[in-house]
Amino acid sequence: MRKYTLTLLVLLMLGIQAYGQQDPMFTKYMFNSLVFNPGYAGSYEYLSVRTLYRDQWLGIEGAPTTQSMTVHAPAGERVGLGFSVFNDKIGSSGSTTLNAAYAYRVAFGRGKLSIGLQGGVQNWRSDWTDLKFKDPQEMDNVFTQNLNRWIPNVGAGLYYYAPRFYVGFSVPRLVNFDLQKDRPSVATDEWAKLYRHFYFSAGVVLPIAPGMMFKPSILVKSVGLLGEFNSSQTSSSIGAPTEFDLDLSVLFYDALWVGLSFRSAFGAQAFGGDSSTDSADIWAAYNLRNGLRIGIAYDYTLSDLQQFNDGSFEVMLGYDFHFSTKKINTPRYF
Repeated sequence: MRKYTLTLLVLLMLGIQAYGQQDPMFTKYMFNSLVFNPGYAGSYEYLSVRTLYRDQWLGIEGAPTTQSMTVHAPAGERVGLGFSVFNDKIGSSGSTTLNAAYAYRVAFGRGKLSIGLQGGVQNWRSDWTDLKFKDPQEMDNVFTQNLNRWIPNVGAGLYYYAPRFYVGFSVPRLVNFDLQKDRPSVATDEWAKLYRHFYFSAGVVLPIAPGMMFKPSILVKSVGLLGEFNSSQTSSSIGAPTEFDLDLSVLFYDALWVGLSFRSAFGAQAFGGDSSTDSADIWAAYNLRNGLRIGIAYDYTLSDLQQFNDGSFEVMLGYDFHFSTKKINTPRYF
């Protein structure tokens, strides 16, 4: 039953020409922002490294696993540089993405406005022979070609940040690409494609008591740029609703983070009226004085997949090289 569920997931993600969420998800996205917004590069004002590992839907064979690493630092007063790599695998398919980011930062009000660009490559691969087919494999045009493509990537993003507030908008992949080298010979609209994704993020930090800071934040992800709110698009042309991650966390004495988050989607009624609620999450992170950062997160599944899995698990490890900074006037909250 679990293998059957995974097969359906692969079909939904890659089997039709539809706008589906193809980028990997992270519960601790606030510590991994360079993956989806090149404008984030250099925003820490010192060299910072983050690695994340995510094991999604524990107990389902072939469920998604994702690893990522980001490195970024300022290169002078106005320039930020960064590098990100992430690897994502689900069932018989997987992808590896490498990007280099450049950000130009200018003073704006009480903060800085960063304009970021990135370029890189992405490898998409699949081996459909790992799947079990009810009908002969050659009868389905989608699965007649295994994928193994290196695809160029260009992205852009805006990121504004002040000591206790940030907002960002980004498109980490500006161009749509066919994943199959050759489209099926018969007339069909069904083939695997890689689509443009849009991200919006925002957060604020509020002091609530001595030694305690409250930080609400949100991340919105869309493939059709809020397509379910556009009357010219229908659910048949959009494979995924606009998803949002809402996070509420408290920082104790600039050291211990504790947070709760909720992942769902807008416009559930546009997709047959079924609930688009995904998960409720809990996470914690600890900032050591030597610059080491460690974190852990657990997602409790709220969708129909709940009966097949034991939730999702995520760990974070990072290091901030601020030893050359004599004094950090404002701790980094995001």
